[in-house]
Amino acid sequence: MIRVLYFASLREQLGTDAEELTPGGETVDLAAIVSFLKARGGVWSNVFGGAQPVMMALNQEVAAPEDRVSDGDEVAFFPPVTGG
Repeated sequence: MIRVLYFASLREQLGTDAEELTPGGETVDLAAIVSFLKARGGVWSNVFGGAQPVMMALNQEVAAPEDRVSDGDEVAFFPPVTGG
């Protein structure tokens, strides 16, 4: 199982803060997870396919779409953070 977390405005838009996905025995990358979530349609497609960028973390470290995800990993999605 891969634990997927949604933070801040993403959590509000999607109506959930977490879920578990089963990779099906294959090693996948973050891009494949984003594609899977986007394919759900509706708000999922808007969040993961819209103009607003979504940041990703893998096991609590900022990650890129090509990073591999394995069983037992934690993936987090969050909006870009700005600060001063």
